[in-house]
Amino acid sequence: MATIYACSSGAARFNEFRQSLPGVSPTTLSERLEQLEAAGIVERQLVAGRPPHTEYTLTDRGLRLAQAVAGLLEHR
Repeated sequence: MATIYACSSGAARFNEFRQSLPGVSPTTLSERLEQLEAAGIVERQLVAGRPPHTEYTLTDRGLRLAQAVAGLLEHR
C-alpha cells in the first residue's frame, strides 16, 4: 500500500520511491514494483535520454486502488 501511495503522491523514479519509503531496501522495493506491474497496477516505461531511466505510473486500476488507499489513510 505504501508503494501505491508513494506513486500517487508523485514518485515516478526508483530513487524517488526510495526517498518516499524509508526503511525499504532497494531489493524489496524492486520486487514490489515488479509485483505491482505484473498485477496491472503500475506501468513501467523506459525513458530515453542521457542516461536513460525508468519511470512508473499508476494504471487506471492503480488509480482506483490509490483512491482506496488514500481513504484508508484518512481514517487512521
